[in-house]
Order: sequence, then structure tokens, then C-alpha cells
Amino acid sequence: MQIYLPIAEMSVNVFLILGMGGAIGFLSGLFGVGGGFLMTPLLIFIGVPPAVAVATEANQIVASSVSGVLAHWRRGNVDFKMGSVLLVGGIAGSTFGVGLFSILRGLGQIDLVISLSYVIFLGIVGMLMLVESLRTMRQRKATAGKRRKLHQHTWIHGLPLKTRFRRSKLYISALMPLAIGFFVGVLSAIMGVGGGFIMVPAMIYLLGMPTAVVIGTSLFQIIFVTANVTFLQAYANQTVDVVLAILLLTGAVIGAQFGARAGARLHGEQLRGLLAVMVLAVCGKLFFDLLVTPVDLYSLGVAH
Repeated sequence: MQIYLPIAEMSVNVFLILGMGGAIGFLSGLFGVGGGFLMTPLLIFIGVPPAVAVATEANQIVASSVSGVLAHWRRGNVDFKMGSVLLVGGIAGSTFGVGLFSILRGLGQIDLVISLSYVIFLGIVGMLMLVESLRTMRQRKATAGKRRKLHQHTWIHGLPLKTRFRRSKLYISALMPLAIGFFVGVLSAIMGVGGGFIMVPAMIYLLGMPTAVVIGTSLFQIIFVTANVTFLQAYANQTVDVVLAILLLTGAVIGAQFGARAGARLHGEQLRGLLAVMVLAVCGKLFFDLLVTPVDLYSLGVAH
């Protein structure tokens, strides 16, 4: 069953899009990520223009993240105070990022920037997460039954403006969560992602938050940042395809509930290892597409 996408200017199979939305929603609930790091490349792979894929995917992430947050909130795994601090930085970063997106689109370089951003960030983050998760699993076996520290103190704990985050059992500066939120907000606007693939490891390794709390808190912040990106992209660039977004979010809301239940059965290092493998797989496909000779060497476009 085919349906026409007015903004993307192409026809797609309804069941294919619903299935993609459901699969990404499942991953959202499982790993605490918006799923955009997978969905945006998948939309590009099936022929959706990168600018439309980025802007529309931000809208779908809102729905899957809301569904995932509700599931984690019922389990008490959301630190709303930490999420609010991250959100302040995220709103500022996403607003700045949409402005940068408009400039790059006007220069005709946005497609290349999107692909390069995915290859660089997914490659670095995926490799670091995979190495760390494998190391942690080995240490888990070696230190079974021994008492471990909740987190280790680093230079981050010496920054000013300290505040207590009781749900995360942390007493740290608010500056680092603000900076992380801003950076992820920029990526959300440029790459069409919730930023969970950066946010989750940053909250675990830089802030020292427990993995169980990180997932729900990450999704809470993602909701509002991607909603801001969606509104600004629709207003400034007119690249949000509502038909495509509705199909994606229909599947995503259902999939997120099943993902949250599955995630409760796995250890934190196992979740991070699985996420790392998927991140590296997407990175490899995008890198290959950048190197391979395109079928059409030239294309016609209209200046915006």
C-alpha cells in the first residue's frame, strides 16, 4: 500500500514506514535513546531527502520518547531535576543548531554535513561504548560479590555551582549537565536525532549517573528538545513532512512500551554493548555510501 509524502515529494510503502517506526520505538524504550541515529539514516537509505529526514524524524522522536518516559517513570527511573538542567542547555543548543542548519542548507552543503556528522560521531561514540562495555563485563565477572563504588570522583566534581541530584545520588556542578545539554541540542537540530547516543554515555561516564536512571532521564530531556527542533524546522525551513511523521510515530509509541519492558531484563553493560554494535553498524553503512560512486553523478536542485 503506497502513500504520497507531500514534502518529501515521493511515494512510500505504508507498512514499511510503520514497521520502521515500531522498531525504532522499541530501541528507544530499550536503550533510552530517541532512535534518530538509526531512523534518519534509514529514511535517507529509502530515498527521503536528508533535510526532510532530519526535520521529520525530530517530530517522531517526541512521540516515542514520551511513551518511553511514561514506562520508566512508573518504575521510578527518571531524575526530573537532572533532566530539567539538561533541558535548559538543550533548548539553547537546538535553537542555535536550527539557525546553523538554515545557513548550511542555503549554501547547499547540508546533505554532506549530515552524513559526515553521522560518520564521525557514531564512529567515535560506538567504539568507545563497545570497548567500555566489554571491559565492564569482564570486570563484573572478576569482582562478583564485591562491593563497588557508586561512582568515582573526577575534575568535574570540582566545578562551581554544585547542586544535589537525589534520584541520581550525585552532588555535582550544574555547569556540566548544561554543557552536555547544549551540545546534544545542536546535534539534534543538525542530525535529526534525540541525541541519546551522545547523552546516555555522557551521563554515565562524565556525570557518573546509574544506568537505570540515565535511560528515563535522557528520554525526558529528549522530548522537549526535539519538540523545539520540530517547531523551528517547520517554521524556518518548511522541511517537516506531517504524513511521514504520523506514520512513524504511530509505530514508535507502541514499540517503545515493549522496549522498556525488555530493557528491565538486561544489565547496564549489556545494554551499552548492544547499543554500541548498532551505532557502529549504521556508521559503517554511511561511511560506505560516502565512498561508493553514486548511480547519478549529477543532480539538479533549486536554490532555497
